[in-house]
Amino acid sequence: MAEAMKKCIISVLFFALTGYPVIAQEKPSQEKVYPKEIFDVLNNPGIGFTTFQRFNGDTLFSGISWREGWPIEYQEFDGDLTNRDHPQTSIAYFRVSWKFFEPEPKQYNWPMIDKALRTAAERGQTLMFRLSPYQGAIDVPDWYREMVGPEKETIGGRHWRIDPEDPRYVAYFGGCIKAFGQRYDGHPDLEAVDVSIIGPCGEGAFSHLLTDETRTGLVNAYLDHFKKTPLHFQLEDYGLAKKLNTIHWPDERDNDVSRTINHYGYRIDCLGDVTTPTRTDRFWSHMKDAYPSEIILSGMADAWKKAPVTMEICWTFMHWLQVFKYDEEVVEWIFNEALKWHLSSFNAKSSPVPDEWSPLVDKWLNRMGYRFVVRRFEYPSFVYRQATLPIQTMWENIGVAPVYKAYLFAVRLRNDQQTVILPTNATLTEWMPGDILHNEHLYVPHDIALGKYRLELAVVSPVSFEPRVKLAIEGKTADGWYDMGEIEIRENMMKDK
Repeated sequence: MAEAMKKCIISVLFFALTGYPVIAQEKPSQEKVYPKEIFDVLNNPGIGFTTFQRFNGDTLFSGISWREGWPIEYQEFDGDLTNRDHPQTSIAYFRVSWKFFEPEPKQYNWPMIDKALRTAAERGQTLMFRLSPYQGAIDVPDWYREMVGPEKETIGGRHWRIDPEDPRYVAYFGGCIKAFGQRYDGHPDLEAVDVSIIGPCGEGAFSHLLTDETRTGLVNAYLDHFKKTPLHFQLEDYGLAKKLNTIHWPDERDNDVSRTINHYGYRIDCLGDVTTPTRTDRFWSHMKDAYPSEIILSGMADAWKKAPVTMEICWTFMHWLQVFKYDEEVVEWIFNEALKWHLSSFNAKSSPVPDEWSPLVDKWLNRMGYRFVVRRFEYPSFVYRQATLPIQTMWENIGVAPVYKAYLFAVRLRNDQQTVILPTNATLTEWMPGDILHNEHLYVPHDIALGKYRLELAVVSPVSFEPRVKLAIEGKTADGWYDMGEIEIRENMMKDK
């Protein structure tokens, strides 16, 4: 009785002093949602298989062979984006030789790149690209060959078709890389660029033999002009990789410590090379000997935390099956090794996936790169206008890498009359594999209409706020958001008179 009298006296005094009545506001209940996980293969940006010298919807290479280095070819497109006998992809990877990009000194084939970027976007992809200095039957540009003279025996033997220590090589090949970066760095449809400086297909054979001056000049053509688009460095020689880790940008920021620079990842080009009983002449392999050592000795074992790791099949799946005669146990071991090295994307050279290995590939895809599951989502049953909406979320990244693009985690309030998007301040690029906790108070606009709304979430573009990343949970709406339940927006009874 005394407590009730005390509250009454306080209410009377408060009204006398302020002119406002004391109104006891109802407390909302706490809604807890535990979304159901799904196990579908999700075709998400920047991860999974890539097409190679192909776009989504194109026919694959037949047999066990492939073709690369030539100008980009376009198949007749019938509107069907399905990749038969091959996973759907979000990346189109092309390698083109210098000869076709710079047919005359400092005359660059921009239309070829512009069309490739546009076509990739039209096919639901981004473009991953390598400019190779030369390869196989494809020599350096005719004008450069005429300038430096016929091929000579060099320190790299058959691997070096020209002398990279000739200062004209850094000036011209490095110059076209500079021009490419100045035009396309940060282009939204450019997924990544390979650091390609010397050797067949630009794979870097014997690049550790380059002088420091030449190596730095070639590498800095990339580092100085690609500050936004991710770079992949070929682990052809761990000695060079280690030297590369010490190279600084002109302003002295290095690749390891600054959050403001463009970190670079690495690529592996012979995933699946394993010594087997059918190859008794081999006592060395990339999978068991080269890569485990190179990743560590190069100092790039933790590169995946800041930049994507991409890998390429050694030969093709059909070659594995028909020539190497790999069984499912060997294939699964190869896939698991790649996961251990935190790969995000994989180039199977647009070669068919054998039917018997399709389940293994699907299982692999569900771990490759990032894969986000919302484990718990909590929110109040109602909130007031011009107040805050507290959310408590538990996620899990069950992939092997973070997402490398600056997407946003956002909440949407939607009914038939109004839609309001509330972006959070979550830094998704720091969401490493494992559990992730993100709690935040979101501001409810003062002019939002009162009433009941569906509360939804998504990982969205920072520009358009459109969903970009599919989540591994049920509840996806037709426009890509995920429904968490109902919430009511009420008038704040404590507002000014």
